[in-house]
Amino acid sequence: MPFELKQTVPWGRTLAEYKSLFSLTESDLDKRIISFGDGPASFNKEMTAQNKQVVSIDPIYRFSASDLRQRIAETKDVVLKQTRNNLDNFVWTKIRNIDELERTRLSAMNDFLEDFENGRKSGRYINHELPNQTVFEDQSFDLALSSHFLILYAQLGFEFHRASITEMLRVAREIRIFPILDLDAQKPALLHELIHHFEKDFLVHIEKVDYEFQKGGNEMLILKQK
Repeated sequence: MPFELKQTVPWGRTLAEYKSLFSLTESDLDKRIISFGDGPASFNKEMTAQNKQVVSIDPIYRFSASDLRQRIAETKDVVLKQTRNNLDNFVWTKIRNIDELERTRLSAMNDFLEDFENGRKSGRYINHELPNQTVFEDQSFDLALSSHFLILYAQLGFEFHRASITEMLRVAREIRIFPILDLDAQKPALLHELIHHFEKDFLVHIEKVDYEFQKGGNEMLILKQK
């Protein structure tokens, strides 16, 4: 089945958030980074402005900036309403209220939209859908990231996640996945199945991070080449 924009709910995050949710140090930011499922995040734009090397991967990048802008307009109020109806499921510290959440997300997504067409032409935004193989050679990157995609959508199943993580490990020496909760804010059985599968050939561990918006969502999964 072809990927359709109406299947997506675009929701963008900033470089500052990426630093917190992936525990990215200044040394990490100087690495060659590939980031999967970035959506309309401003991460790539902000990193590029600092002369850092980032490639963002997402199937929504097959659409135009105007298409993405329209989809954001169609879905943002729905996301904010759902969040407002579930306030107790979130930690309101770094983001203090719904209004600040809306400002933060819209600012990140507008920054992305301003950068998108130029970034796509220069190869910083690549249309690609996991678990299909990317065009990159083995170990082309130092670090691969997955924000709010793998593990979160546990319903995609073990084989999807196994193949997706395998491809990420093919192109990068280390991968970091955040969060490690599913859409019900629980650690899925899938997480433990993946750890058991990959720890035979890779260094695998869970690490706490300085980020928690979804309650209990303050850990990432790290896999490294031995």
